[in-house]
Amino acid sequence: MTVAAVVEQAGRFLLVEEETDDGLRYNQPAGHLDPGESLIAAVQRETVEETAHGFEPRALIGIYHHQVPAGPAYIRFTFCGELGKHYEDHALDTGIVRTVWMTRDEIRASAAHHRTPLVARCVEDYLAGHRYPLELLRGGLG
Repeated sequence: MTVAAVVEQAGRFLLVEEETDDGLRYNQPAGHLDPGESLIAAVQRETVEETAHGFEPRALIGIYHHQVPAGPAYIRFTFCGELGKHYEDHALDTGIVRTVWMTRDEIRASAAHHRTPLVARCVEDYLAGHRYPLELLRGGLG
């Protein structure tokens, strides 16, 4: 199970460029839950670790299934929200090269370099207005 954050400011979306086994790839700030961690706490932590910014989730965009060819399947909870405080002295997580802001068109044009097809799909769902209340996540808010 994974979480991801979609952050939009002035028509641009926050992505991270990260080192993967397939080379440099773009992704939303995202990652796995730690043991005992809620979905909300996980997306907040992952956003800080990968961007050095706080994140306040406001809504759930969707729950996605991604099957890696000949590999594991992932369930991804993707949130939208507000970017928070910048932690200037916070080093980015291992493997994260940099943060980058892209428009929808730039995201579409860079699809061959996305970590998964969910990168573009989550942005498209966000722009289509998909929003579900956080209360939908019974027991996953703390």
